[in-house]
Amino acid sequence: MLMLVSCVWAADDISERARGIQSEVIGIDSHIDTMQRVLMEHVDLGQRLPGGEVDLPRLREGGMHAPFFALWVPTFYRGSEAVRRTLDLRDAMQSVLDRYPDQIELALTAADVERIVHAHKIAAVLTIEGGHQIDDDLAVLRMYQRMGIRSMTLTHFRNNDWADSSTDTPVHNGLTEFGKEVVREMNRIGMIVDVSHVSDKTFYDALAVSTKPVIASHSSCRALSSLPRNMTDDMLRALAQNGGVVGINFGSGFLSQKEADKTLRDINQFGGLEPNLTGKALDDYSTQIHLHDDWAHPKPTTATLDDVVAHIDHAVKVAGIDHVGIGSDYDGIAEVPIGLEDESKMPALTAALLKKGYSESDIKKIMGENTLRVMREVIGK
Repeated sequence: MLMLVSCVWAADDISERARGIQSEVIGIDSHIDTMQRVLMEHVDLGQRLPGGEVDLPRLREGGMHAPFFALWVPTFYRGSEAVRRTLDLRDAMQSVLDRYPDQIELALTAADVERIVHAHKIAAVLTIEGGHQIDDDLAVLRMYQRMGIRSMTLTHFRNNDWADSSTDTPVHNGLTEFGKEVVREMNRIGMIVDVSHVSDKTFYDALAVSTKPVIASHSSCRALSSLPRNMTDDMLRALAQNGGVVGINFGSGFLSQKEADKTLRDINQFGGLEPNLTGKALDDYSTQIHLHDDWAHPKPTTATLDDVVAHIDHAVKVAGIDHVGIGSDYDGIAEVPIGLEDESKMPALTAALLKKGYSESDIKKIMGENTLRVMREVIGK
């Protein structure tokens, strides 16, 4: 009986310590897809929502103070349509910033992140998820940077005109010459190169060209779940040598081999959509797909909090403690791990890392300091 009580006390102590640590971390989640819900479902992020995984109250509760909001446009938006849709998402983000200036603020630099978080507000970092969104035009890329966007994923589910995707048949052998120009221009103007979603060859090409650290904003470990979106051990080592960071993805297929095949089938099914539509008709089509997939109600899964810890631990052992972060992919994954159902549950991950033997300083690195360092090195202070 005494042993049982002491175990309960020990668990309570760890949980309390975890909540304390989580309140002090920078709390960077390097990839969430919540702007899709704002644009298409008109959800109010200032309220605790009954569905989905992210809103301002849950970010605060989970101690994730600096999320990277992805402005994701499906690859079936082509050319100028992809640019238009990106602007719609940027406008949706602005509506949140304007409605809740006392709760959330746009962060343009690492110093902004620290200032905003210390003011007890959410620091919003903006990213683009797919190089097709620049319409093969560096001027568009530069305009996005001027609008406060600080990172771009080079591809999404399908190849674009200058880079191969991890979930498509290669046609460019990695990056084209223009693709290499994109990476150089991102380095020059202070945008983080994001190598999640890219083919292995594109990954190595990007690292060969980039003079700045890159991130894999929402990828996990291929050694534990053989999904092409995940990173091999060699890729993790190369990313570390570059000075970059991998943000561990919480999607079930990224975490569990049992779920990987289903995740890849879903990716291929969605990536294969090619509606011959434009303007409002295309937007309506995209909304129908979004609502049909019901992102607000994630489905049951076999992946758990322990799987997330296993991927973090593997990445730390291979790449080193300075090169691992969090990239949940919340509001963009169909299944979430048991124990980490939404952003508010992040103290449970900190508690699990404490039990695993991670120090408070190591946890703070994983929970934001590593990614903040990349921001500082790429974007500037």
